[in-house]
Amino acid sequence: MSKNAARIALVASIVGLSASVAAAWVHYHILADPAYTSFCDVNATVNCSNLYSSQYGTFSGVPVAIFGAIWFAWAALLSIAATSARQGVSESVPGYLFAGSTIALAAVLYLGYASLFLMKQVCPLCVITYAAVITLFLISGAVTSVPMASLPRRAAYDLKVLFSTPIALILALVWIGGSATTLAFFPRPVTLAEAAATAAAAPAAAPASAAQGRSELERFMATQPRVPLVVASEGAKVLIVKFNDFQCPACSQSYLAYKPILAKYAASNPGAVKLVLKDYPLSMRCNPTMQTELHSAACEAAVAVRLAREHNRGDQMEEWLYTHQSEMTPVKVKEMAREVGLVTDFDARYEATIALVKGDISLGQSLKVSSTPTFYINGVKIEGAWQPQFFDQAIAYELQHAQ
Repeated sequence: MSKNAARIALVASIVGLSASVAAAWVHYHILADPAYTSFCDVNATVNCSNLYSSQYGTFSGVPVAIFGAIWFAWAALLSIAATSARQGVSESVPGYLFAGSTIALAAVLYLGYASLFLMKQVCPLCVITYAAVITLFLISGAVTSVPMASLPRRAAYDLKVLFSTPIALILALVWIGGSATTLAFFPRPVTLAEAAATAAAAPAAAPASAAQGRSELERFMATQPRVPLVVASEGAKVLIVKFNDFQCPACSQSYLAYKPILAKYAASNPGAVKLVLKDYPLSMRCNPTMQTELHSAACEAAVAVRLAREHNRGDQMEEWLYTHQSEMTPVKVKEMAREVGLVTDFDARYEATIALVKGDISLGQSLKVSSTPTFYINGVKIEGAWQPQFFDQAIAYELQHAQ
């Protein structure tokens, strides 16, 4: 591998490593602080936090950014070895990089597809890592001169060289140790199963005592302005208003994650917590605030749920929409409104019902809602979906202070 090619590979590895570390840093703060807003959360479309909090942000409970950082560190070490190792090892390095970057390329293509086409959002840090992987794939593929089938045999020889070279061995051990430690001790997000188990088994969490000091969440809830909403609480001590898009992946995730929490409070303190859905479809077809078409079936979905409620099938309609977002088209939503929601007059009722949806959109516009989901918990604005434990704690905090 020529020195120029090795330098390009090293630069790409360092750039990718830096972006991955930054992404992991953002992901850590998302897990640790419910009030945290990432520097790369520009708007509803350019948003890192939503992607990191989604199902595509982790693998086996570990943030994808951690795996990216480990991989780029490995690529950087190989790039250094290409310029400093003995001739035989240097010739093998492009093959190792090419094999590794081929696997990494498959991963980033999948993540890019999920980001751009499924969630319709962009993470700037992710884009940087995609570019770094592509660069490594191209440069290593261009300079690889050894047959790929010979890599296993070459690896056995190169490992002997590694164990006989103190500096290389130390660097390898540092990489292995650092990788294992990070994977073992990096905070894990609370899963839906854990949230459900906690919600079912545990009583409402009380805020920390004065001696312990108030948590970040308590400070956030205590200091944020409270927006007066013209929404009937019907005697509830905690009124949660959610501006929602049934085709929005983050709305679906928050629905599934918060459902057991709301059920817990409904069982332990009936009528004390009320959730009100307000429609905010991210579609130009019914939302005049949209400049681009994000969710083409969102308007029909909002109408379908409203009409299904008239047949006492609103919950079933919501469940289907949230769990079948990849299948949603205007035609499919109409079909399922009939099958799931028992709505037989969708087209005839559409114009009158979409006018009600637009009323919610106008309310959202007056409140400067720009993304979904946006929550108001007793008037405190929360953009995006919090981790389930924070959502639970916020409700418990409001219940205690209401008493």
